[in-house]
Amino acid sequence: MLFAITATMMCLAAQAQKFGYVNTSEIFNVMPEKATAESTLKTVSDKYETEFKNLQDAFQKKMADYEAADQDASTPQAIKDRHQQELQDEYMKIQNFQQTASQDLQRQQETLLAPITQKLQNAIQAVGAEGGYTFIFDHAAGSIIYTGNDAEDVSAKVKAKLGIK
Repeated sequence: MLFAITATMMCLAAQAQKFGYVNTSEIFNVMPEKATAESTLKTVSDKYETEFKNLQDAFQKKMADYEAADQDASTPQAIKDRHQQELQDEYMKIQNFQQTASQDLQRQQETLLAPITQKLQNAIQAVGAEGGYTFIFDHAAGSIIYTGNDAEDVSAKVKAKLGIK
């Protein structure tokens, strides 16, 4: 008897729960703010690429000049050694620039995308609260194993909350 009551209570509790799912990746990709952030990142990335190419071109020119001078038999070994050291220093500067640029782009990406991600999260939470959902699963993250009749796709509601058609 106790088992039957417990089973009945569990069924009633399960029926009272409301489940939904959302595809955050799809929504995130159509948010206008994402396109703006990507445009900003592209502009910064292009500037870094241009500077990197300029550094490489200058390095190649300096290397060619030094090789020509070092081929001259009358060039003292001390000058050849200095040329080699200068080339190594220039190469290290290029490597450091590349690393710094990469880190800066990563930091800017995180900074630009964080508010967009938060805005999406806030919209999902608002839809969840307004719709009385117990859980909303993220379809994009693969967290849905089974979608039965009791789960509702709330992606359209989240898009509406964000003003996306």
